Amino acid sequence: MKKSILFVLSFLLVVPTMRAENIGVPAECEDVMLQAFYWDSYKAQSGSNSKYGRTKWADLLKDTAAITANFDLVWFPPSAQSTGGVGYYHTCLSDQGSASSPTAWGPRSKLEELIAALHAGGTKVLGDIVINHRGNKSSWVDFYQDNFGSYGVYQLKQEHICSGDEAFTSSDSPYKGSSTHGASDSGTNDGGCRDLDHKSEYVQSWAKAYVQWMINVMKYDGFRYDMTLGYHGKYLSMYNEAANPYFSVSELWSDITTQINHLKATNYNTLIFDFPLKYVLQNALGNDGSVGETRYNLLKNPSNSLRNKGYKRYAVTFIDNHDTFERSDNQGGEFIKYQADLSNADVKRRILEANAYILLLPGVPCVFYPHWASYKDDISTLIAARKKAGIHSESEITETSSYTTGNRSYEATVYGHKGTIILRMGVNRSKEAPEGFETLIEGDTMGTNFTVFFSNEVQGTEEVNGEVKGQKFVQDGQLLIKRGEKTYDAMGQRVK
Repeated sequence: MKKSILFVLSFLLVVPTMRAENIGVPAECEDVMLQAFYWDSYKAQSGSNSKYGRTKWADLLKDTAAITANFDLVWFPPSAQSTGGVGYYHTCLSDQGSASSPTAWGPRSKLEELIAALHAGGTKVLGDIVINHRGNKSSWVDFYQDNFGSYGVYQLKQEHICSGDEAFTSSDSPYKGSSTHGASDSGTNDGGCRDLDHKSEYVQSWAKAYVQWMINVMKYDGFRYDMTLGYHGKYLSMYNEAANPYFSVSELWSDITTQINHLKATNYNTLIFDFPLKYVLQNALGNDGSVGETRYNLLKNPSNSLRNKGYKRYAVTFIDNHDTFERSDNQGGEFIKYQADLSNADVKRRILEANAYILLLPGVPCVFYPHWASYKDDISTLIAARKKAGIHSESEITETSSYTTGNRSYEATVYGHKGTIILRMGVNRSKEAPEGFETLIEGDTMGTNFTVFFSNEVQGTEEVNGEVKGQKFVQDGQLLIKRGEKTYDAMGQRVK
């Protein structure tokens, strides 16, 4: 295999006028993300809901050395004052908690200290942006004021609530039938509190001021947008254009077609959590948590995944999150099963195999805090393997699988910036290193059925005088870029 320089899609250099089309989407991103909380993980360590460790700002601050040694991005929970709990029904976005009135996660001073400590270790921080809906002050339709300093002071009112909101439709509301309201919802409704009208220029100005304030004052580096089914993707793009985050990821809990349509609506200005792939992993590896058949064949280029559809650059891959893990109101959404014992050997095997799959394949992998807390050394080993090979969001991959009697296995060869990884899964996998490869991880020592091989050979486009060259041309009105034998559009998508 010829050593060469991998193609790096840098629109700042190749197509500078197209940079705005990819806000929050780093090209060939090698980052690994940590979701640094789970549901109710702000509670006392002795509580049944925090058995994997409490994750207040002060608690995470004590673990910054381990976090920064492994993760490039850390996703925090909503950090503003809220109606209680995790923070998804915020009441005042500019109130990040004080010493006398902290949020569930702690005061603003401790949050700022934590962000500074992570930055000092080279790790970026993602804020959880909840702008689809909002908690109230005292009635159905009143809100606290948001003061974003030089970015503006905003007072949301009744006319900024979507017309179909429960405030105007519920028999329990004194405002039922009121003619003072916003436009119809551009997405789906959240029945727990007031849905905001993003068609309103005032609401748009408020949201833009908020995300700019989060970047420039609170020093967040990027965003995880909550419940983006709730408003049209063009508004998310608008807010990213205002704040210019390093990284943006959208939570769209939906089928693959809806996810792709959302990406298009945002003008590809965000990544998206690959929920369809999560459920593929559950069907292949998770089952119901009991000892049973593992269907490795389902892992090969799954049809319900952003990777299969040609959108791997925009995929944030994950196994569980705060909404799917140990939630009594969503017991069917968990990777293994509700309240599975993570110390159980078979449960551990399945979770580590799933982590190996997301950490060693294309996309931007997001490790879930309870998994990190439970298997820190093993997951650190997998992260180190990804970084050793320089695997990135757009890495090329070839796969094989078998589902025959006596040979149920999966194999992926993944090409990174600095080397090549081969991941083999299954009891019947070959453990012999291919020519030119070394055995990097033998999963048997972790109690798992996978082996990882590494070679420092890389695969890429031809090197010309130390630079990777590309030829731009227009075909059928579309700007295309020819690199070696591959053709890309201006968004960085491979053109078949």
